[in-house]
Amino acid sequence: MSLFSLQGDRALVTGANTGLGQAIALALAQAGARVTCAARQGCEETLALITEAGGEADFLPLDFADPMAARDIFAGAGYSILVNNAGIIRRADSLDFTEDDWDAVLDVNLKAVFFTCQAFARAALAEGREGCIVNIASLLSFQGGIRVPSYTASKHGVAGLTKLLANEWAAKGIRVNAIAPGYIETNNTEALRADPERNAAILARIPAGRWGRAADIAGTAVYLCSDAAAYVHGAILNVDGGWMAR
Repeated sequence: MSLFSLQGDRALVTGANTGLGQAIALALAQAGARVTCAARQGCEETLALITEAGGEADFLPLDFADPMAARDIFAGAGYSILVNNAGIIRRADSLDFTEDDWDAVLDVNLKAVFFTCQAFARAALAEGREGCIVNIASLLSFQGGIRVPSYTASKHGVAGLTKLLANEWAAKGIRVNAIAPGYIETNNTEALRADPERNAAILARIPAGRWGRAADIAGTAVYLCSDAAAYVHGAILNVDGGWMAR
């Protein structure tokens, strides 16, 4: 069996209806995992792509506007992989930023991530099963960004939380790592790509000379979920076209 095979694993990917989540769900399925695609909206397109690729998948409606939405889904379900990809972003100058926009982003991007990880780990440990968690961080886990205060705070939090959970759970057989995508062509970056000045400035900084694609993240997710990463704990892997090296 390949070092990167996920045969026999059952994975849950949040925010799997589009973008990074869709690409990750497809890649995990292609590596052999049975994938549950979780999202607020239907995942018909993702399920169709996985079926066409010969994989197995199902859909689970989850809305992390309630950070405890995943509290009861892991016990007895046999999940060995969790990818916390669901996230939202709100843009405004910090002087104008509202409490509602702050709370909405922190609830989905950080509070829900912690309590979903907690529910996953409780089930895995209770059932004597090893597990793997991959959180989706961001370049804004390391940098400040502009006009996205709650998003930046949440992604700094995801990076710290990933390290903390790795410290607590590594010896218990649960690996916790994160991927920090660079500037990827997704719904969250549509406003940046539509702004000629910001788009040009971003491209000028990326050594690879292009925006990333969702598929660029997928292989890293497969790696982190596989036996190839058996000794990787608490890592935050940048997949950014060289942005952080600049």
